[in-house]
Amino acid sequence: MRFTVGAERRRRPRRNLKRRLTILAFMSPWIVGFLGFILYPMLATLYFSFTKYDLLSNPIPYGIQNYVYMFTKDPDFWIAVRNTVWIIVWGVPLQIGLSILTAWMLTKPKRGMKVYRTIFFMPSLAPPVAVALAFLFIFNPETGPINVLLSHLGWHDPPLWFYGRQWSKPAMLILGLWGIGSTMIIFLAGLLDVPRQLYEAADIEGASGWQKFRYVTWPSITPVVFFSLVTGVIYGFQFFTQAYVSSITVAGVTTTQAATSVGSPNRSLLFYSVYLWQQGWGNFRMGYASALAWMLFMVTMVCTILLVKTSKRWVHYAGGGFR
Repeated sequence: MRFTVGAERRRRPRRNLKRRLTILAFMSPWIVGFLGFILYPMLATLYFSFTKYDLLSNPIPYGIQNYVYMFTKDPDFWIAVRNTVWIIVWGVPLQIGLSILTAWMLTKPKRGMKVYRTIFFMPSLAPPVAVALAFLFIFNPETGPINVLLSHLGWHDPPLWFYGRQWSKPAMLILGLWGIGSTMIIFLAGLLDVPRQLYEAADIEGASGWQKFRYVTWPSITPVVFFSLVTGVIYGFQFFTQAYVSSITVAGVTTTQAATSVGSPNRSLLFYSVYLWQQGWGNFRMGYASALAWMLFMVTMVCTILLVKTSKRWVHYAGGGFR
């Protein structure tokens, strides 16, 4: 009996080790990917941000000069920051508002509901490059159907849209709102999850439509609003593809000449990620681009933390109140 117990105790560590090695083997693809494609690039760019590096020669220690130049001597940096803040301040609330409105409309039909949901969701599946090129055609100031229609309606000097500094960002905003389908689906699920008995109780109390939205619907979907707000802000800081394609198309240059033309017209579409790409891969200032990338990471992290902290005041979780 003692021999059996002793042998069992000796085999137990071996079984635990085998189990851990098996778990580690299943996790190894993720671990390798994380170390090779996330952690190492982050540490490398942190190092490069304190160097002068052009991809063709060895990095030269540069101290904090990249960051000093960023804040004190680079006017294009602040143009990119202003453009990015503009697209976030206007784009995120409009995206959330239109998504809620569209999702609310899709809760009303009794027939063909699946067809309507599919129609509203399909635009979000279109590739961003194709959508950008399509909108450049639609909003062409000379031959685009939008300006042709505006001219027939009596607007003799319609906007230049993507081709003019004043209207390029509003046009980009409209382009961004085209793909609200994914956000709309989330809000649709949130609206359908609101307990019916709450609306019935509100009807018994004589609540109006606005009161039912304010005191029943809105508190119930605040977790979805919070999620869309956080993801929208993060996406806004990384806004790149549509602005890049639009700017080089407006400038009439090829991708090999894009480094000198991104942000056209007149840098009105020079968003932060576009400027980061220009410095790193267009001008081969990889050290400065790494500093820009780390500044983007820190600002995004700070904004996310602030949103999480303030969410305790207005996000309501069913059964748990405010968290």
